[in-house]
Amino acid sequence: MKQCLKITVFIKPSEEFLHDFVRKYATKFELEGTAQGVGEKIELIACGEKEKIDLFLDVLHKGTAKYKPETIELEPFFKEKDYRGVFRVIE
Repeated sequence: MKQCLKITVFIKPSEEFLHDFVRKYATKFELEGTAQGVGEKIELIACGEKEKIDLFLDVLHKGTAKYKPETIELEPFFKEKDYRGVFRVIE
């Protein structure tokens, strides 16, 4: 079953975290959507199979040794755009 979530990760955005971590795992779990750093948080739209979204959320919660999210907020999201099967980082 497909699912879309708006995910807000409260962590200081960095290119390293967005490109090397978020995009890497979004691609690994075959998700589509976007990620963008806004102030002191990262806003993500992630769409894909429910099981893969859950795996992606697990990875986000764990973070890395250098980047550990303070809080993660989830909100159901109705897909309005066609992301064409790609996960993009917007800078």
